[in-house]
Amino acid sequence: MAEAEETTGISAGQFIRRLLLLLGLSVGVGFASRLLGMEVHQQVATAVFFSIILGSLFFWAFRLAIAFLGIGILIVTNSLNIPHFVEAAALPVILFLVGMMIIVGALRDLGFFTWIVQGIISIPNITGRKFVMVTAVASALLACAVDEVTSIIFIATLIFQVCQRLKLSPTPYIIICVLCTNVGSAGTMMGNPVGIFIGTQAGFSFEDFIYWAFPIMLVSLAATVALTMFWYRREMDEFQERLKERMDRNLSLVPKVKVPYKRSLFVLGFTLVMIASHHQLEHAFGLGPNSMLLVAPLICAGVIMIVRRQRARYYVEHEVDWWTLLFFMLLFAIAGTLEYTGVTGVLAGHFVKVFGHDQRVLIPVIMATTAIGSAFVDNVVFVAAFAPVIKELGRTVAATPLWWALLFGACFGGNITLIGSTANIVALGMLEKQSRSTVRFLDWLKIGALSSLLACLIAWGMLAALHSYMPEKSTAVREAPVPAEAGHAAAAPGTHESGGGSSIGLDPVAERVSI
Repeated sequence: MAEAEETTGISAGQFIRRLLLLLGLSVGVGFASRLLGMEVHQQVATAVFFSIILGSLFFWAFRLAIAFLGIGILIVTNSLNIPHFVEAAALPVILFLVGMMIIVGALRDLGFFTWIVQGIISIPNITGRKFVMVTAVASALLACAVDEVTSIIFIATLIFQVCQRLKLSPTPYIIICVLCTNVGSAGTMMGNPVGIFIGTQAGFSFEDFIYWAFPIMLVSLAATVALTMFWYRREMDEFQERLKERMDRNLSLVPKVKVPYKRSLFVLGFTLVMIASHHQLEHAFGLGPNSMLLVAPLICAGVIMIVRRQRARYYVEHEVDWWTLLFFMLLFAIAGTLEYTGVTGVLAGHFVKVFGHDQRVLIPVIMATTAIGSAFVDNVVFVAAFAPVIKELGRTVAATPLWWALLFGACFGGNITLIGSTANIVALGMLEKQSRSTVRFLDWLKIGALSSLLACLIAWGMLAALHSYMPEKSTAVREAPVPAEAGHAAAAPGTHESGGGSSIGLDPVAERVSI
């Protein structure tokens, strides 16, 4: 999520008012947490994490600076120490994302995405509805293979070219594809950053995502495509008429070019095979759970940087989003402090008091809360907030369906508002630049909220029907939770217990890192 306007462009008065509001609310939340029985270090951790949430709303451009200050406050107040900071930063996850970004950069160089676009326009007997449907589905599946932002950039470029030739407004078709891209990002670990975060926290493998998340995503995607095409049925009719007229004159939609795609297919195929077979490779080499999963992109990226050594430095400096990754790393450390100081135990206790242990209640509550929050705040922030709470709940209830509820809520909730996901922001920015068109907040909210509600209802129904068949991971049902009164004392470095087994075989932080 990003603000609709850059916070660096606001006036000095607005900046000061927002800053004072952020400080006042954060300090207020810290003091208010005493009502939940939290001690000083827990109050500090709660206030700092809340400031990250507010920073995403009021100071998106300064979110990294706020994270730096938050880490400093936690360490100075002894709410966090350096060893735990290093552990909680989730470096294996960060390195996984680095490797994937380099691989995506190489795929772009090798023409993979151009080949996908050419394949779509080469469909025989193409019609308007078929074109829009194939484009929407392709954007979702492409998000599964790479990521949602890369997917929408290339799909949006295709839509602009086609609509320009047909003399149509690209707005409805861009919205359809963005909504489908966000739904598709829940299908695998690679579609959205929260996927790999949840996978490592819950101990899920790539196979688990394919077995449980991917089918639910496909059903939700089918419903989203059907809903959006019905919503824009008049635009579909107009597209159909304009396309038929052009085809009757034997005119193509976009220029067709021959793309040498085989090398890019090999790179993507090799990467996906390594990631998909990580469980078998770990067993064969005697590695810890998810070890090969997390280093597979690094191995592939290393090979790419050797073969394409003239572009290696470019990939590292320009294709890797270091700003965002550094923010993620600090965010994970700050969220890890909630568990380190015992805040998550307190929150989980109150959560159970309100909603109980019934998964039929917990699944929709977690999904709805995450979806609504992700509509306005970066979904990674909400996943970071909920992950340690679910780990605490996993001591007494089966946590696997709760993790999936968290995933679908975070991904599907991005459809609610036009600032709900990075893909939304990127696509609307391209729309404004290419066609000088804008989408009003309310116009997006109508179809966005409806499609998000439909996708979440489908995911809720399927999770409710399948949760009893889902196997529990080592991070799930465990011993009774540590009493909340233990607080910070139970969180001394090296003695804090989260009760979980390692989900990241390379690092002992997997027992307690909060993502």
